[in-house]
Amino acid sequence: MSKIITREQAAQMVKDGMTIAVGGFVGFGIPEDLLIGLQNRYIETKSPKDLTVFHCAAVGDGGERGANHLGEEGLVKKLICAHIGLEPRLNKLVVENKLAAYMIPQGVTSQMLRAIAGKKPGVLTHVGLKTFADPRLEGCKANQAAVDSEEEVVSLVNIEGKDYLLYKSFPIDICFIKGSIGDESGNISLCKEAVFSDQLEMAAAVHNSGGIVIAQVDQIVVKGTLKAHDVKVHGFMVDYIVEGNRESSLQSFICDYYRPELSGETKIPLAAIEPMKLDQRKVCGRRGALELQPNSLVNLGIGIPEAVGAVAGEEGLADQITLSIESGALGGVPTGGLGIGGTVNPESIYKQPDIFDIYDGGGIDMSFLGAAEIDPMGNVNVSKFAGRVVGPGGFINISQNAKKVYFTGTFKAGKMEMEIKDGKLNIIKDGKGIKFKKELEQVTFSAEYANESGQQVYYITERAVFKLTEKGILLVEIAPGVDLEKDILANMEFKPLIAEDLKLMDERIFKDEKMGLSF
Repeated sequence: MSKIITREQAAQMVKDGMTIAVGGFVGFGIPEDLLIGLQNRYIETKSPKDLTVFHCAAVGDGGERGANHLGEEGLVKKLICAHIGLEPRLNKLVVENKLAAYMIPQGVTSQMLRAIAGKKPGVLTHVGLKTFADPRLEGCKANQAAVDSEEEVVSLVNIEGKDYLLYKSFPIDICFIKGSIGDESGNISLCKEAVFSDQLEMAAAVHNSGGIVIAQVDQIVVKGTLKAHDVKVHGFMVDYIVEGNRESSLQSFICDYYRPELSGETKIPLAAIEPMKLDQRKVCGRRGALELQPNSLVNLGIGIPEAVGAVAGEEGLADQITLSIESGALGGVPTGGLGIGGTVNPESIYKQPDIFDIYDGGGIDMSFLGAAEIDPMGNVNVSKFAGRVVGPGGFINISQNAKKVYFTGTFKAGKMEMEIKDGKLNIIKDGKGIKFKKELEQVTFSAEYANESGQQVYYITERAVFKLTEKGILLVEIAPGVDLEKDILANMEFKPLIAEDLKLMDERIFKDEKMGLSF
């Protein structure tokens, strides 16, 4: 029997009430054609309905692509994932309580696939303690529908006097994954993929659950064509393959089809990467880059933290550190925006669960992450705020385990206008959203846990730098040109501790020329 089918035939295999897993990382490795087929079937027939959807990382473009195809009311009953910040159509259903949503740390979701494949009870880990994932707080429940369901996805376990969290396994009925080339026997190569996210683990979990594995590929070739070392998912686990349409079978959402410098097949001169313009984002990136140390493993989060990598590339430091994204890409210069997860000129591409093993064990020397809300004690929220459910992504795994953590972002939220020149910062029009709040809507980073584990934690903005202490956050630097009272303290819901030797930020940060950084 041939394993080659159409996307319409693939959609027919999804039945009411099934648990479906979807592979991919943001815009990389997305089985877009299969998701379109499933959406089209539901629109036409109102079937399948009441699905449980599982995915590890964010899967979307902030608009209509990726998991947004699943945002049809009635199609999904339950959602288990790490991040939906780029899935507004699903996000709307979560906020309106039209499905039950559970947000689990991304490293846990990727490792959960291994646990399911191995018929293990779940993932036992310290990751998530004292955050909203902890059942003593919210137990990963992202909305009222999840609370009302009374279903528990995580439990507190004590082993030899030490607390851990057990995230529970569950069988998966069917999955959609994406590869580059598939042969007639279902062997899958990822040779042109920029990210090796969770294809193997997802296929193994579904296969060992007795489910159906369907792979979308860019091209189908004759059996025996693929080299053994190129086969990353063997055909014995793949039930069906679909050759995707060219317009919806992409390497990523940031290119029309394929960029070989992202998959490591070629390298381009880094000088070809256009430098960032000097604005508040670049200021944050530059201040972060001052913290870089040679021979360090450095993780970059989505958003403004990406600017640290861009500055490192511009200043010629990228080849003296190893920049890392939780997608598994190592080395090179990470791409930003919808390209998060990919890297220009990668030195190595790990699988997502593998890189999280390294992260969880403390392998990151320093990490630069975003922050939506920060409270007086230094707790951080990035997962639920301003009427949105976003999820933690890999934030909890990374922030709890990196040796040094730098929360990097603008001091306020919203549109702002700033004049940055001659070594000074002049705030012309400020943002309206306050980030430094008395209370958080949700705890994604626990300052108490960080202090107990001896982490070094800083909060970097374009106008002020804070440091975590056991008594709360301490203001240690301000930008030249800003007024402490008017531009900083008046825009916080609380007064922070202020260092006796309060310093000015390096004026090179605020000049429209290279900083001349070196180790």
